[in-house]
Amino acid sequence: MAIIITVSNQKGGVGKTTTSAALATGIAGEGKKVLGVDLDPQGNLGFCLGLEPSGVPTVLDALQGKVPVAEAVNHTDYCDVLASDISLSSGLDHVATGRRECILRDTLAPIIGNYDYVVIDTPPALNLLTVNAYTVSDFLIIPMATDIMSLVGLSQLKETIESVRSSLNPNLKVMGILLTRFNRRTLLARDVLEMAGQLASQIGTAVFDTKIRNGVAIAEAPAHGESIFDYSPRSAAVQDYQCFLEEIAETIHLKEVGENAEKNQ
Repeated sequence: MAIIITVSNQKGGVGKTTTSAALATGIAGEGKKVLGVDLDPQGNLGFCLGLEPSGVPTVLDALQGKVPVAEAVNHTDYCDVLASDISLSSGLDHVATGRRECILRDTLAPIIGNYDYVVIDTPPALNLLTVNAYTVSDFLIIPMATDIMSLVGLSQLKETIESVRSSLNPNLKVMGILLTRFNRRTLLARDVLEMAGQLASQIGTAVFDTKIRNGVAIAEAPAHGESIFDYSPRSAAVQDYQCFLEEIAETIHLKEVGENAEKNQ
């Protein structure tokens, strides 16, 4: 069964889509079968994965039952993707179902076994789309830019996570907080790191050891239709994302080892 990772933060401009694309392309580069799911109506994940943005079936088409989900999957040079566009912003309002928080889980069910990993990019909001992503996910990653305003709102995020755990997905785990646009030489970065650590402990997680530095290659890569790893592998920020992928792999490995040990007891 696929491991499902959601990248989420209600604040925009924190590197959420960049992180989602890095996860999808980096994991696929290790020979794994990956599906990217774009739940952000801005539709940037598909663009970052090299998908032409117009004229393709979208995740909303599948959620509304207009096409089977397998027919809504688009193929790129890196991985498969369920794309998005602005219609998604209000599209779930017109989906008739008993449990609207589970629409995504039910929609993905026919194809989930085809993949090793699913990476979900979410909108910069805590709304029905976000709750759907949390409901179907094994892990949550929270990217956070190194500024004070990025700390605001994490308490509300904590409430949303706890609500989903209590009623929809008790197995949801917060893998960690990822600091982006990080400059360890500044006092601000050190202050934000300390406060992020305190907030992380409140939601039962930690700040990732890896911190993502600034890098122009991160912004340039999508315009060239390439992943960050192909476009500029020597960039400091890209190397940080490579380290982040290794940290993710180790975390998932340790979780699997622990689960197997529990089963054998």
